[in-house]
Amino acid sequence: MTLGRASQQLDLLDPVSRFCAETLPANSIYTFLHDHRDRLFPDSLFADLFTQVGRRSVPPSVVATVMVLQRLEGLSDREAVDRFAFDVRWRYAAGAGGWDGASRAGFAHTVLVDMRERLRRSANPDRIFEVALAAAREAGLLGRRRVLDSTPLYDAVATMDTITLIRSAVRGLLTAAGRDLAIALRAVLTSGDDYASTAKPVVDWVDKTAREVLIDSRARDGYALLAALDGRKKLPEAVTEAMRLLATVLGQDLETGDDGVLRIARKVAADRVISTVDPQARHGHKTSHRGFDGYKGHIAVDPDSEIITATEVTAGNTGDAAPAADLITDLTTDDRDPHDTEPAGDAAVYGDSAYGAGEVLEHLDTAGIDAKTKVQPPVAPGGKFTKDRFTIDLPAGTVTCPNQVTIAIRPITGHDRHAGKADFGRACTDCPLRTQCTESKTGRQITISRWETHLTTARTRQTDPAWRADYRATRPKVERKIAHLMRRRHGGRRARMRGLARVAADFKLLAAATNLARLATLNLGSSQLGRTPA
Repeated sequence: MTLGRASQQLDLLDPVSRFCAETLPANSIYTFLHDHRDRLFPDSLFADLFTQVGRRSVPPSVVATVMVLQRLEGLSDREAVDRFAFDVRWRYAAGAGGWDGASRAGFAHTVLVDMRERLRRSANPDRIFEVALAAAREAGLLGRRRVLDSTPLYDAVATMDTITLIRSAVRGLLTAAGRDLAIALRAVLTSGDDYASTAKPVVDWVDKTAREVLIDSRARDGYALLAALDGRKKLPEAVTEAMRLLATVLGQDLETGDDGVLRIARKVAADRVISTVDPQARHGHKTSHRGFDGYKGHIAVDPDSEIITATEVTAGNTGDAAPAADLITDLTTDDRDPHDTEPAGDAAVYGDSAYGAGEVLEHLDTAGIDAKTKVQPPVAPGGKFTKDRFTIDLPAGTVTCPNQVTIAIRPITGHDRHAGKADFGRACTDCPLRTQCTESKTGRQITISRWETHLTTARTRQTDPAWRADYRATRPKVERKIAHLMRRRHGGRRARMRGLARVAADFKLLAAATNLARLATLNLGSSQLGRTPA
């Protein structure tokens, strides 16, 4: 398919276009896209997605505009092409005008599916987001401050229980194996289940013994399949992936009892697969009391312009601090944008205590970025002395307790997060402050983090009233932006895709659409936006 190009000859007498120009507000997203579509999404921007020979595509500038409006309104592909066909505002935004002549034709919903897939496979899949961000940058809207936060993205599939996971994984392996190999594999199955149906087997679920027999028999079928394929060479990639998924499912939920029967383990695996339909979705917790299943969307926002500067999507069980460095690459010295006029030292990052981890503080300090991330104060059980009641002298390698007993820090090897430990041990035996310090029979221990200096400095700094006032005035702005992203009109928190890569692409498209809507609200003119390079 070759690159289709939108007509540059607009009919000034077209009644639909004239009606929209006269009635739509100047800060409408439809007016904004109509005025700036050729600058933002020139057809040449998508030239690498198409070949030199074939029939012409729908102009990518039109498709990109529809994708933006679709994501803003949370529509399905079929709903979006219907809206383009019958809503004059959409046609005005896309430069299609009225329904006379060549502009009468719409396009099939599969065009949107095809464009997303072409973008996903390209060298620059995030170009729509980057174009919107470049427009904001050229308008001078991006400063050197960023606020970070995350939000749950609920998966688009049902969370499966253990027996459904096992049967689905077995069924998936038999399907991937193909006809001939599947016949050989079915010969090793002993449960009597043909795995043809997605429904649960009929069993008395109240009967504990019946449940255990069911789990054991299906698990043994799974292990038999893996054993039958073990050592085989040149298996198709689909079979290898299905084997890996089956092995994961069998290993995460089951344990062998003393009687040799496989049963569901009384635990939840740390990285538990929750669905064979979307194996990358995970159990997650936004708070200790609120869980969810799916993914987690992370954003960085400029607090002054409310422009989203970066997004990431991770599995639901990933900590907020993990993608923090990727969200602020535009603030580092090497990646500093030439349009920025503020001094490099003015860069600052705000975040709640989830971003107050030692590794994040170290990264910010190394990059010369002011850390405005909140750090949790030290805690101790039962109201005992907290860690900050001890004097930690890192240069001297000692820790002094409230009773003025000084103990040397003993290095710890083989631990990612702990660098040392001070063990007061015998000193606690006759200590008059023991009841206020510890109930441990072996005495109080103070663990020294690898990032102890950064954590201590951050805790001291956040006691400053000026620091706290700045934090309270700035960080909550990201909450409002997340509310904008997750509003019902945009589709809410439910992921519209399956798989980490596709969910991430959809989330970034939502961020791009929200940024363009923000630019429209600010009612920026052509001279302010400049010309976005193709």
